[in-house]
Amino acid sequence: MKGEVLDGAALRMTPEDTVATALDDLEAGHRLSVEGRTVELVDEVPFGHKFALQPIAAGEEITKYGYVIGRATEDIEPGTWVHVHNVESTRGRGDLRDRGGEPA
Repeated sequence: MKGEVLDGAALRMTPEDTVATALDDLEAGHRLSVEGRTVELVDEVPFGHKFALQPIAAGEEITKYGYVIGRATEDIEPGTWVHVHNVESTRGRGDLRDRGGEPA
């Protein structure tokens, strides 16, 4: 498997990623060790969904697979479920081309 499995519970594809993907349904309060620090899940995170590995400020880019996949629409704390309620996708957004987004 490519990437790094974190405590058997999540997958981080590259060291630059700011999120990891749950490998099972994870309960709030679940703790994972990430680079010598503990990330405690704030929210329940369904299988296949993302959660923050570090603080992400509103407007800051979110990285998965080593690529920017979106921007935070609000401040996101480590362990928070990262999904459409707190992320704006920037992939394939031609309207963002002139503002630093990925080309369509």
